[in-house]
Amino acid sequence: MSIQVFGMPVSRGVAIGRAVLVASSRVDVAHYFVPAERLEHEVARLREARDAVAAELTALKRDLPGDAPAELSALLDVHLMLLHDEALTGATKVWIHERHYNAEWALSAQLEVLARQFDDMEDAYLRERKADVEQVAERLLRYLGRSEPGAAEVLAPAAGGARDFAGEDPLVLVANDVAPADMIQFKRSVFTGFVTDVGGKTSHTAIVARSMDIPAVVGAREASRLIRQDDWLVIDGDAGVVIVNPSPIVLEEYRFRQRQSELERARLNRLRHTPAVTLDGQAVELLANIELPADAAGALEAGAVGVGLFRSEFLFMNRDGDLPDEEEQFEAYRSAVLAMQGLPVTIRTVDIGADKPLDRMSPTELRHEHALNPALGLRAIRWSLSEPGMFRQQLRAILRASAFGKVRILVPMVAHLGEIRATLEAVARARQQLDDAGRPYGRVEVGAMIEVPAAALMIDRFLAHFDYVSIGTNDLIQYTLAIDRADDAVSHLFDPWHPAVLRLIADTIARANACGRGVSVCGEMAGDAAFTDLLLAMGLRSFSMHPARIASIKQRVLRADTRKLAATLEAVMQADDPARESGRLHQGAQPA
Repeated sequence: MSIQVFGMPVSRGVAIGRAVLVASSRVDVAHYFVPAERLEHEVARLREARDAVAAELTALKRDLPGDAPAELSALLDVHLMLLHDEALTGATKVWIHERHYNAEWALSAQLEVLARQFDDMEDAYLRERKADVEQVAERLLRYLGRSEPGAAEVLAPAAGGARDFAGEDPLVLVANDVAPADMIQFKRSVFTGFVTDVGGKTSHTAIVARSMDIPAVVGAREASRLIRQDDWLVIDGDAGVVIVNPSPIVLEEYRFRQRQSELERARLNRLRHTPAVTLDGQAVELLANIELPADAAGALEAGAVGVGLFRSEFLFMNRDGDLPDEEEQFEAYRSAVLAMQGLPVTIRTVDIGADKPLDRMSPTELRHEHALNPALGLRAIRWSLSEPGMFRQQLRAILRASAFGKVRILVPMVAHLGEIRATLEAVARARQQLDDAGRPYGRVEVGAMIEVPAAALMIDRFLAHFDYVSIGTNDLIQYTLAIDRADDAVSHLFDPWHPAVLRLIADTIARANACGRGVSVCGEMAGDAAFTDLLLAMGLRSFSMHPARIASIKQRVLRADTRKLAATLEAVMQADDPARESGRLHQGAQPA
């Protein structure tokens, strides 16, 4: 029977495919596809985990004190029996062989199947046995986590060949939530859409889905519970609706919409290499946001005139705490610089913390692991300054890459003058260390992200120290409105049109332009065509966005007359409801 699940639309378009569930677990589980030659290795890992846990449970039973309750010994017997039950480990092998899931993912998928079977049982005693199955599975998952392959092995199968063994049917991912590190793995994989129970418009699932230009619905609440493995799904990324097992008529309607979207995408694609110039002759710089060096080629192909944001923290993830050293970072940054063929590359220093934790934390971070509000804690430049050795390594790697092309450093979440001084001193020290070692580097501009209201209000002081600024609208909105953008309970209050947010953005752009400093927007607003006219009216001439959004933003730029837009800006800024008033701006844009 067809059902509908409602959530928040975060990446437009239509996706149709079979559901692939990533089950939630109290144990962190890696999810990646395994090539055919590694399948038996994954089965061996599962067998090794089963034998190790069986030995552990047997030892526990043997060492029980003589006065231990008989029920405790019986419980261990139950767990041993479940451990060797084909319904658990045997069926898990099927997931490995047929779906090419890694052992952890296969086990958590089978656990989800069993949990639903127990929930449907009428006998209360049998329903309660679900907890025993979960405990056994989580023992296995913990052991598997200790034997997980390195990051290079994990990413390689997802990067290529996944389509070869995923079958002919398109696949869509369904999960309670997807961690940023997992999103990077899935970005290189086979999914044509995403559905999550939680999240908001600027959650990392949403951001990566937009960067992949695939439909996504987040905040769908019970989606991962209502949808079953292999269900046919339609993801309507425009309306925020997921249709489970649609009727043939509905399916055909959405397939028609898919074809229309593909035609529109092909039409926009023809603008790739057209210069972005407004009707009144204003040149506009359209840059790309990337996560990994391999993304640079795609940015160039999409028509980007440079990289406005290289999120370097993704080099630090999926590594089991083994952080990249200076040489590895240098090679990654140089690779991106060379791929851009002389166009500028802006590298943001590592923005770790809050919703992007490292796999293994230092003693300093461990003290903050359970902070009540990690978004306000030790993150971004605060974390870098607390780890001076790591920070200087990254700065030296970036500086060295500048010998191969135009490179800029971007510092996230600066709020205090003391942070500015400490950051610039670290850059100067890194330069001196390279001079002492005789290593070449080029001229590198240093800029700050304006994503804390304090930075926007102190913009004149910031411009006295930095060569340029880049407005990170995602965090600026979060901190201005006191909204945790990762919390779906308050995601409806995340409002880019809020008058306070618009005023901070407009003032930052105006002051930077008046001082002759470069200013760009690299947050989600830059890639949202609904804000293009507004930002042009404010005087913005540099946008940085997901490569997939460049063509649609360029289309808006080509139709815009900035003189007419500027004339109507104040009416929008003074309005109680700027979103409604923004229709005036469109009078400054010409129809297609």
